[in-house]
Amino acid sequence: MIAQLASNQSFRLGEDSLWRLFYWALIALVFAGAIWQRFRLPLDPIADPDTWGYLSPALRKLTGAEFGHTNGRNFAYPGFLFLLLRLFADFRAITITQHFLGLLAGAVFLLTWKRARIFVSNPRIGRVAHDLLGLVGAAIFLLQWQTIVFEKDIRPEGICAFVVSITFYLLIQFLACFFLKHRRTATVAYAIALAFTAIFLASIKPSFGLASLLVLSPIIALFGRSGWSWQKVWFSLGFVFSAAVLLLPEHFLSRNDEMSRTFLPTTLFVVHAEIIRDQLANDLAKNVSLPYSRDRLERLYLALRTEIEKSRTARQYAYHSLGFDADFLMYDPNSIAVQARREFRGDVAALCAFYRFYYGRIWEKRPLQVLAKVARQMQIFYLPYCRAYDPRISRKLGGEYQYSVVSLSDPICRKVWLGYPPAVDFMKRTEELARRELRFRQPLLLPLIPIAVLLMSISYSTSLAVALILAGIVALTSGRWRRLHFIAALVVFSFSFNAACCLEVATIISLEIRRYMTVQMYSTLLAQLLGLWFILEFVVQMWECRRQRALQPTGAGDKP
Repeated sequence: MIAQLASNQSFRLGEDSLWRLFYWALIALVFAGAIWQRFRLPLDPIADPDTWGYLSPALRKLTGAEFGHTNGRNFAYPGFLFLLLRLFADFRAITITQHFLGLLAGAVFLLTWKRARIFVSNPRIGRVAHDLLGLVGAAIFLLQWQTIVFEKDIRPEGICAFVVSITFYLLIQFLACFFLKHRRTATVAYAIALAFTAIFLASIKPSFGLASLLVLSPIIALFGRSGWSWQKVWFSLGFVFSAAVLLLPEHFLSRNDEMSRTFLPTTLFVVHAEIIRDQLANDLAKNVSLPYSRDRLERLYLALRTEIEKSRTARQYAYHSLGFDADFLMYDPNSIAVQARREFRGDVAALCAFYRFYYGRIWEKRPLQVLAKVARQMQIFYLPYCRAYDPRISRKLGGEYQYSVVSLSDPICRKVWLGYPPAVDFMKRTEELARRELRFRQPLLLPLIPIAVLLMSISYSTSLAVALILAGIVALTSGRWRRLHFIAALVVFSFSFNAACCLEVATIISLEIRRYMTVQMYSTLLAQLLGLWFILEFVVQMWECRRQRALQPTGAGDKP
């Protein structure tokens, strides 16, 4: 008998060793493919009209001027660019570093996935199936074209996936140490690191602001734990330090950048221009007493009505969900943003106060219209398929490099980068690449990647609905589903991360700007796979319970 047990144990160990060898071989193949796909492309990064706001502070500092704020862009990503150019004096270092961070994000995905297994006691899905599911997710993230092309952009989206991956990993480590392991020192360390990365994520990409607050919300439980006084003190000090390091430089640098004050109020005004126009008309018709003169409101109403109509003919393809072109209203040299500034005689504070006043007024007087606008925007992300994924097989890069040349050829930009030789070399290489017919193609040996992306995109809403329903069942039922309580909460939390991102963008601007959706690809993929794992655990346990009841003798009674 002992010999038989030893033989069985030896057989299982052999199987485990064989699986680990196979698993690591698969990981090596995935990362080899990811490295090859990234570095077979030109290493010069891609610019767009927004790039100058991120690149200008670094170039000014490198050419002898002060590191400053440009176009309302937070200092964090420009500081990242400055460090790279200062160390390597080559723009290709930007792409190489962002590719490296993208590969690290894939590795962190696997670590996060493995660590998440701790939230299910006595899992029904075996370790092999669990590891394979995580590896599929990592392969989709690492080999899909949108991740690779994002890493080539001189934009914070190039490093967002890495920061999001670290954020989720730290979140899961904090939850495990605090709720399951009760490890005090580790809990505080992970909580402080999580606070830093969450603030940093919101700094480099403000559309993650609400999601970052959501990520920090579980830490509130730390302050409700009795006997953890010193842990609360240390976390508070760490949080204050993290906020000071990331927010104070931004506060001081933004004081000399007018767009830091005007961008958000102006965006709120032009994106909600139709609702504000209707409210202005109503206020004028009813002669409502407001802090602004009737003559001024009449002039602004007539100008806004006229410019909305102009925007529809100027760029009919833009912002279909809004019904007009908000960019035209904001950036056209003769449109409403310019006319409103003239109306307030260049008084930026008074102009922004007016924008905020009427944005708040439509929430007060026309909440259903505003909520309808938010709902339409949210629908863009979720229905009929999830647009965080882009299942296209190829993308033209020649046109992207042509756009780079145009974007950085403005006389103001040219005057700065001509004083920095590596920038001159970068522009020469970009002009040469713009003349070539470059295209990123999904390799024919990897046809499953775009198919998998397509399937994930069309199944996202279904998996979300099923997971939420099952999570509700788990939450309302004690005993039978107790082992799934933690994973159910984690799945709901992960899906809520994307919902928070979309809600913020839908409330402020529009999800028709596609990068606000595709930048969520990492968090969307992780949430969907966690949801799939949770659903499988639920279904397998339910099947086991039914099989046990079927095997019970008649009249034996049900067992929990």
